[in-house]
Amino acid sequence: MTVKTLFIGMDGATFTVLDQLTSAADGAPVMPFLGGLFKSGTRAKLRSTPNPLTPPAWVSLMTGRSPGHHGVFDFIRAEERGEDVFFTLYDSRDCRVETIWSIASRQGKKVAALNFPFTAPPPKDLNGFMVPGFVPWRHLRRNTTPADLYDRLKAIPEFSAQELAWDFEQEKQAMESLSDHDRENWVRYHLPREKQWFRIAEYLMREEAPDLMAVMFDGVDKLQHQAWQYLDPSLQSPDASDFHRRMRVLCLDYFRQLDSFIEALVTAAGPEVQVFLASDHGFTATTEVVRINTYLGEKGWLAWKPVPDTEEGRRREDSMFAHLDWSKTVAYCRTPSSNGINIRVAREPGQPGIPLAEYEATRERLIRDLEAFCDPETGERIVAEIHKREDVFPGSAMGDAPDLQLVLRDFGFVSIKNKLPAVEKRPEPAGTHHPDGVFIACGPGIAGGKQIGRRRIMDVGATLLYSLGLPVPSDFEGQVPEAMFSAEHKAANPVVIGAATAGAKRGDGEAMADDEKAQIMAQLQLLGYME
Repeated sequence: MTVKTLFIGMDGATFTVLDQLTSAADGAPVMPFLGGLFKSGTRAKLRSTPNPLTPPAWVSLMTGRSPGHHGVFDFIRAEERGEDVFFTLYDSRDCRVETIWSIASRQGKKVAALNFPFTAPPPKDLNGFMVPGFVPWRHLRRNTTPADLYDRLKAIPEFSAQELAWDFEQEKQAMESLSDHDRENWVRYHLPREKQWFRIAEYLMREEAPDLMAVMFDGVDKLQHQAWQYLDPSLQSPDASDFHRRMRVLCLDYFRQLDSFIEALVTAAGPEVQVFLASDHGFTATTEVVRINTYLGEKGWLAWKPVPDTEEGRRREDSMFAHLDWSKTVAYCRTPSSNGINIRVAREPGQPGIPLAEYEATRERLIRDLEAFCDPETGERIVAEIHKREDVFPGSAMGDAPDLQLVLRDFGFVSIKNKLPAVEKRPEPAGTHHPDGVFIACGPGIAGGKQIGRRRIMDVGATLLYSLGLPVPSDFEGQVPEAMFSAEHKAANPVVIGAATAGAKRGDGEAMADDEKAQIMAQLQLLGYME
């Protein structure tokens, strides 16, 4: 049996890299099968969420809704309580809207979703199979559905739960020192891990033939964060060091393996299956460190508590905001991954923050200060774009969004450290997220050899439902990109707008222990999302 629709997610994939890897310009292509899909199908750049970050982007893809509606803005959510800010990790229960997995399930379609973030705990009404991503391996069993699936997976040759999930300790040890040996081992670590997800997808396709088979490979993002300089075509040189060349070969081995996984899954799905590939965002190079809280401190928006020159004081300084003087702080950035500024507003008399009546005037003054944050040598603005939250996050969840969303001139993530200077050149380029990801379609009914205009990440969810023969919910923001499909297919299968979604279907799950949450925080720190 074959599946009806195959979706392959590639976290952070970008045409900047894929176009070179699928090209034969420098000899045999690294990803020949993907190159064939480019030629036989349709492709488009895929615009991510306003902050092109893994959590809001993948949840937008899985819901057809923007963050202002689904409510997931970052890896962690924060709550201010007087003099303290409390942080907790987002999970699937924070999503306020229904996912495509639930939408398809309640209409009789069998689904399989593997390694997607913020799918734990899984929904109660799932008709199919789910193995969540972004959880420690000890939590895989209790968050895998149906209940017997985990034991079935253990029968797959060479199955390893430790390899399957994020091994936070191994990644932390590999990156504590940026020696050549450690960095090389860190890249090698992701080769067998991706194979685990591939084997599960292969197994479920063969044994269960779901109507929608979806699997996400996240090693693309992880490699590009730590090894961008070895992948970016513009950063390659014939005079590169031996280590640079060795690292590039190792990274290309990863993409060569990924190409073989894509080929095997597409082949196993069969010739009658529509295949879609997409990423949550793209990638580019960041060349500078922007310490946004340092700048806000210089402009008087926040104040730092004095930190004693002791070991305890240094630990306190390295923790999040433990050294901010909340009595003198009006605006600040909570996390590097948020790229946003929060304004403290007193909702009731006696609460910290500015009076609500002064909010608009305060925000306008803050925008002007951010616009004045310029490169001292060129006069160019450091913050290229400043968006008010109502402009980019409209919806019932808008109140949880940052008051201002920033886009840096090199698309980098900000630093929140209290360190001078406010802007500093990086010793070498690093990988960072770009708002344009990839969207690729091929198979029967797909227009061939075509490149269409940029689409929005919410369109992917609508497209997958359409491919399954289901109506697109009327409250979806995503739309089916009809230019991807042939005229004959559209005539036989017109897009139907159906009833609104049924609301979030929250699952029950056991909370992670504090040490496991700390491990996830450590992993986010390695990738530059946390400090």
